[in-house]
Amino acid sequence: MNLKEKVKSLPSSPGVYLMKDSNAQIIYVGKAKNLKNRVRSYFQNSKSHTQKIIKLKASLKDFDFILTDTEFEAFMLECKLIKEMKPIFNRMMKSPQSYIYIRIYLDRGYQRMEICKNPDKQDSLYFGPYTSKHTVEKALQGMKDFYKINCNTPSNKNTPCLNYSLGLCLGMCKGGAAFDQYNERLNKILALLQGLDTSLLSDLEQRMTEASEKFDFEAALKYRDTLEAIHSLLNKEKVIEFTECNKNIAVIERLTDCTSKLFLIKNNKIIFSEKFSCSEVESVHKTVKAKIVTIFRSSEDQSLKKISRDEIDTAQIIYSYLKGNNCSYIIISEQLLETTNNALLDDEIYRLIQTYTFN
Repeated sequence: MNLKEKVKSLPSSPGVYLMKDSNAQIIYVGKAKNLKNRVRSYFQNSKSHTQKIIKLKASLKDFDFILTDTEFEAFMLECKLIKEMKPIFNRMMKSPQSYIYIRIYLDRGYQRMEICKNPDKQDSLYFGPYTSKHTVEKALQGMKDFYKINCNTPSNKNTPCLNYSLGLCLGMCKGGAAFDQYNERLNKILALLQGLDTSLLSDLEQRMTEASEKFDFEAALKYRDTLEAIHSLLNKEKVIEFTECNKNIAVIERLTDCTSKLFLIKNNKIIFSEKFSCSEVESVHKTVKAKIVTIFRSSEDQSLKKISRDEIDTAQIIYSYLKGNNCSYIIISEQLLETTNNALLDDEIYRLIQTYTFN
């Protein structure tokens, strides 16, 4: 069958598509809220197509697809298949070894901040993993330049470095008060990454505004890029913190006027999912509660000390899904699961099903 004709037979529903080459090898895995529209876009002549899409089209000889009930499940399945199959055109999610961390550690009496690939030193504090080295480098460089702690030779406390003469180093290389000031400013960056002090963001925004008012658009653009990179890091930290809390999460998403789907999530894994009819509230409450108590009580301990690079993609998908507008969810503590005769658990489940299923 001609591929364009095959596209016409695709359903307009969520799912995953698998592109194949002439050897029937899967070369790309993608997800879609509407399979027909998404796959059809590959066969339309468009000047907006990237080089990656152009090369993919040249190799594409066939495709398969897998239907899912929701876009969320399509995201999760895509992530799983990419990690298993490692298609050549899915390079961005193919190699978790490309993920990096921010490392802060003591070196000869001062704190050093750098990028590393593995959080394997006991004497250091780590943030991450992050998926974009470019974004991390831009954020760190911008903060160092703003605070003038971009020193070339920090261990030499007698001779000023080259960056000192360029106004990028406050002079910690000379020792004295500047050395203490350096540590104070680096602690401000540390507090920002920990979510304890966001004053740096306000200072950068003020500098950006001042630069714009002076028509110094080059400086304003640099401040803007630094702010965007920092916000990207902070959002990733929120994802990691949320995932590492070892939460029991119950989610309901409406599929049609008559049906919804229940997801039970622990950490970054869906441990149960099932469709049910949106009938009478009491009946749904009884069904949902039974699933929540039984499944979470019987689930194995999946507690995470630290989220790994292999888990960051699924963690991001779940976090974005829960923070979106397509579902209703509750977080259930272990204490609430201890007894079935728990009024607070009943109230939480009523809130879950009434918020989304019956509104």
